[in-house]
Amino acid sequence: MQPPSPPIAAVGAVIWNRRNEIVLIRRGQEPRRGEWSIPGGRLEWGESVREGIVREVYEETGLEVEVTGLIDVVDSLTRDVAGAVIRHYVLIDFLVRPVSGTLMAGSDAAEARWVAYDALDEYHLWTETRRIIDAAARMQG
Repeated sequence: MQPPSPPIAAVGAVIWNRRNEIVLIRRGQEPRRGEWSIPGGRLEWGESVREGIVREVYEETGLEVEVTGLIDVVDSLTRDVAGAVIRHYVLIDFLVRPVSGTLMAGSDAAEARWVAYDALDEYHLWTETRRIIDAAARMQG
């Protein structure tokens, strides 16, 4: 039997603008391919979490951002039919603000768009993604 892999460290960003909109991307890769989410991805070797979120946001959205706060850390577990864990991500989610660039889908994002906070229910987000966005809204005040 093969030993389990260690958890994969990844980052996510709630990008908020002055019009009370956030960036959502439609995932172009697994996990959750085709679903709407916040931008983010795996950390690279030797990269800090803050460097990773700035890089991932730029690659997926074309936006340069500034980190303004840590929102939360989330475990994403995928199980097989028998209930055994087959994938484990540790997602470190940040509140960020755009400083330059034009929003466009890049790298593994199939689409990217600004979405009004009041319209988020139309996007059928993973419950943890929605919880993170709502926590970011409370941080904004």
